[in-house]
Amino acid sequence: MTDAVIRAADLLKEHRDSIDRLDAILVYTLGERFKHTQAVGKLKASHDLPPSDPAREEAQIARLEDLADRASLDPEFAKKFLNFIIAEVIQHHKNHQDKP
Repeated sequence: MTDAVIRAADLLKEHRDSIDRLDAILVYTLGERFKHTQAVGKLKASHDLPPSDPAREEAQIARLEDLADRASLDPEFAKKFLNFIIAEVIQHHKNHQDKP
């Protein structure tokens, strides 16, 4: 192997190690986020509040698009990602309301 190939392999490993750490951060961050949204769902259910809040969802999407733009992340991807999360949260909130 040439020095260039060895250096490329080392760089590849460094990038992959960083990706692995960031994936772990994403998973733990989502776990923490869902702990809070579960609490919100229980609170909404106990006070007979609707499971979704379209005005907040719209504001959150706009905020995330702005953050994505500042982070050099495709805002459309960020919007799809947040819409996916919001749909999951709403389903959790509906599940809390269905429980006696």
